[in-house]
Amino acid sequence: MQTDLPLAAVCGLLIAIGVYAFLTPDPFVATGTATVYAAASYFYLAFDTALLGSTFQFSDWPDRAGYAVGLFGLSVSPLAVAGSYAQPDATTLPFVILFLGAIAFLHLAAQADRQTEIA
Repeated sequence: MQTDLPLAAVCGLLIAIGVYAFLTPDPFVATGTATVYAAASYFYLAFDTALLGSTFQFSDWPDRAGYAVGLFGLSVSPLAVAGSYAQPDATTLPFVILFLGAIAFLHLAAQADRQTEIA
């Protein structure tokens, strides 16, 4: 059984809990951040990629699902962050954490795509 997808979901859930509990009590921001980190962790776990090391075409269903989750997170997170900053007690740390996750997701997805082309 492939455990990469469930482990990535657990990673995203832990990020959501951490963002919601310690940074901003906004479920929209926590969910958007969590989906980006879940997708980034999936590509980190499923492929032999290093974080510091176009359009992507993945043939396997879990790979496409991981990529779709990441794109969903990238698309809704700016709306969540914008809504969160409309409140008077807004901080910038969730924004920084979100976009570090976005960079990690895009970088790891690109490396994973290159590995599937070679294989």
